[in-house]
Amino acid sequence: MRPPQQAVTEQQDLQKAIEEAANDRAALVKNLEMFLKRYPESSQRPQIYRALVESSLQLRDFQRAVDYSERLVSLKPDDISNTVLTIQLLDRYGDVPGYRRAVFYCSRVLEYVDHTSQAEKSPRVSPEDWELSKRRDKSSLHLVRGGLYQKLNDLPNAQKDYETSYALIPNAAAAERLGALAELNKDLNTAVQQYARAFALTDGTNGAPGRAELRKKIGNVWRLAHGSEDGLGDYLLHAFDASLAAAAPAKPARNLGGKEPYDFVLRKVSDGSQVRLADMKGKIVVLSFWATWCGPCRELEPHFEKVATRYSAKPDVLFYGLNCDDDESLVAPFLAEEKPNTPTLFADGLDRLLRVDSFPTTLILDRTGKIAFREDGFDPEGFEKSLGDAIERTTQATGDTSPSAQLKP
Repeated sequence: MRPPQQAVTEQQDLQKAIEEAANDRAALVKNLEMFLKRYPESSQRPQIYRALVESSLQLRDFQRAVDYSERLVSLKPDDISNTVLTIQLLDRYGDVPGYRRAVFYCSRVLEYVDHTSQAEKSPRVSPEDWELSKRRDKSSLHLVRGGLYQKLNDLPNAQKDYETSYALIPNAAAAERLGALAELNKDLNTAVQQYARAFALTDGTNGAPGRAELRKKIGNVWRLAHGSEDGLGDYLLHAFDASLAAAAPAKPARNLGGKEPYDFVLRKVSDGSQVRLADMKGKIVVLSFWATWCGPCRELEPHFEKVATRYSAKPDVLFYGLNCDDDESLVAPFLAEEKPNTPTLFADGLDRLLRVDSFPTTLILDRTGKIAFREDGFDPEGFEKSLGDAIERTTQATGDTSPSAQLKP
């Protein structure tokens, strides 16, 4: 243990080194390195190393930044943020031995992430969000480590890491690199598949490949495999749908055993409470199937509400909006902004039963649960009259069973 006077002198010297440098980063680096020569075992080394890394990066002295970031990793191996920075620096500015050290650091961080538990999460973060964040971190680390393995020409381990990255979170960068490896191995079908996945998922930011570049790669490999680009368009559309479905949040299947509408139990978007369609037996049910991404659905809603208002005094004619989004988390914010008056339920598979495959779709179920009217799409000019006439026809065909009708002489 150092004598108190020595500790005071050391602190004074450090303060002097910082003050004399003022705002001159180069002078700060020089002064801090001189300080470390005088006090090689200083208790202030973690803070000094951080300052040297930051200053070196600002001076674009990347080798010095790598040096001090690795010193900090040795001193504080549990400092994950600095370890990740060190991996990034070695990946970009390192050499072969540096790539090997970065692989080791990646493996260490992956082990740390694997061993974190939900007990360590903030109470403000839901378990689902915490798990998703953990998968994203692991996906990114596997992608980086795969790139390091590839720089080391260890292609089998690179491929394993890219595959793991994609399995954790489908992403364009991993798919593009898997495509490139397949192309190198003359596996043209796999190369096309992976490039198509990348084409579907990329947004061209944060290192993700651009669509223009991917389009050239897909076209080249497809022509090598098939002799021309015939069929490539259809293939890309199918790959696009499949890739987006794989990347979307998992949505549990509901009402799988339902064979008619009255078998279905739907959920209110507002509070998740259940709505049994069997309780609507004997009534006319008017349904508008929609999705948040559908522009015509948004245009249809006020017209649908006008018709619903016209029948508000008839308790045997019910109106519901049925949401069909794959990602249900988008729905509540959308409704908070749009504020529709029509009660909104999740379709929960009723769209599957009734073969709703385009939006908007408006259906009327008669009093027995059979489809009495169907309109795919939206014509703003005639929608209200068309729907109103269909409701009247359905009412007349099956009779008005409302209490007011029963009291008529």
